[in-house]
Amino acid sequence: MTLSLLSEKSATEPLLRLIQISKRFGALTALHEVSLQVLPGEVVGLVGRRGSGKSTLLQLIGGLHQPTSGALVFDGAAVRFSSPAQAQALGIAMVHQTPLLAENLDVIANVSLGREASRPFVRGLPDHVNMARRAIELLTEFDAAPIVNIKVSNLSDEQRQVVAIARALCAPSRLLLLDDVLAVLSYDRQARMLDRMRQLAQAEVAVVIASDNLKHLFTVTQRVVVLYEGRVIADRNTADSTPREIVELIVGSTRQDQVTPIIWALESYHQVQQQTEELHRTQVLLRQSLEQRDTLNRQLLERLRQQVEALDQLNVALQAAQLRLMTEREEERKFLARELHDQVIQDLLSFNYRLEDIESEVNDDVQQQELAAVRQSVRSVVSDLRQLCSDLRPPTLDAHGLKAAIRSLAEEWAERHRIQLDLNIDPKLGRLPEALELSIFRIVQEGLNNIRKHAVAKQVSLRVERTPTASVLVRLADDGQGLPKPIDLAELSAAKHFGLLGISERVALLGGTMQVDSPNGGGTVLQVEIPSPYPSM
Repeated sequence: MTLSLLSEKSATEPLLRLIQISKRFGALTALHEVSLQVLPGEVVGLVGRRGSGKSTLLQLIGGLHQPTSGALVFDGAAVRFSSPAQAQALGIAMVHQTPLLAENLDVIANVSLGREASRPFVRGLPDHVNMARRAIELLTEFDAAPIVNIKVSNLSDEQRQVVAIARALCAPSRLLLLDDVLAVLSYDRQARMLDRMRQLAQAEVAVVIASDNLKHLFTVTQRVVVLYEGRVIADRNTADSTPREIVELIVGSTRQDQVTPIIWALESYHQVQQQTEELHRTQVLLRQSLEQRDTLNRQLLERLRQQVEALDQLNVALQAAQLRLMTEREEERKFLARELHDQVIQDLLSFNYRLEDIESEVNDDVQQQELAAVRQSVRSVVSDLRQLCSDLRPPTLDAHGLKAAIRSLAEEWAERHRIQLDLNIDPKLGRLPEALELSIFRIVQEGLNNIRKHAVAKQVSLRVERTPTASVLVRLADDGQGLPKPIDLAELSAAKHFGLLGISERVALLGGTMQVDSPNGGGTVLQVEIPSPYPSM
């Protein structure tokens, strides 16, 4: 009876326990009193927003960081690692989100690095044959055997991650830590890694995986731990939870308008990735059999058509999600501008007034000059901050509408850069919905910035007017060096014309049209037409 009780106790004894673990980097608290336990053979998922502490927690367990407070217990004994090598010696293996590899070595050497096998009867002499055989076995498992003799510096991001995974699996371990390693892998290799995690769990190897892919986590884990701002806010059994519940915990809200877009975006991203890879494999198969099997070709082409239609539908949905994200970003910029203006600028002005009082009490001319210079510097900083606030969220737009905001922007831009600007705004432009006015303002702002960066122009013409169909027409022309013909967005990206790319994205999301021309006489003409409702009174 006693032996039976001891055996049952050892089977349920946690392999890893974190007790009130906290980690601070200076004034920043990355982890706060985190308590967690992992049983042998258990697969535990870590989820949370960016910056919630997932990577820090895994790096702390793996020996890369040391806790500021709290205790880490492994296999019943309290441990404090000063290096990853100490954690590895106890059987803790970790794969980082960004693989840590030796760039100047080949794949075999990287897989065996730190886990070198010695020849039988000759200790200290590496067994290169055995190491190569083991590396090839692991790489074959992930369909990557051909890269075995290639230098790591010549590998793609996915191949580098496969090498890092193979190195973690090269030697026996008791705990495997995976820091968002599946995202960079192809769909097929993701499935292979999930199968390997199940095999490890059956062999009593514990796995802790941080991932944003809830489908993967609900497929392979027994528990899901949710981190929020460095704290564990939930530890749920996967079988008793749903993805929506986990997303609500991650977001910190149960509101449908906040939770549903995130669930949709997560599912859509991985669905698009899977369909894209399937499309690529189908295209390869099509090229191989094109001359031999015409009937099969027609079937494959039909399948491609269906997949393209599905991708088009997903693209429309992704555009809607991007529009929502853009709206949220503008709200954040508005909040940040308000915070800067109400707090930072006011504090700086208060300091400046105090310096003015001190200056009036100082009799030394040199000190007065120094104080005057400091006050001038503070005024300059305040001016720069006000300009930054204006760039983040133009106050004129909220107070007086689009016409006043564009006029203020154009006059300030022309004065600052000493470029002549002819401005013509339709008096009948009227007020538009806030989101539409802000988008048009950003288009004008990006267009002017693009001229400043790339055009080398001396004169600019800006016209904003209503068309007979109630659309808003924005025409921006300059006498600069122009653009090559025909204009290619990919070439614009390579030339760092990010302003034009940003404008094209905004116009597409608004359902408008954009045209860029380079007249024979030189210069560039940007014309954007955006459908809009009638102006509000």
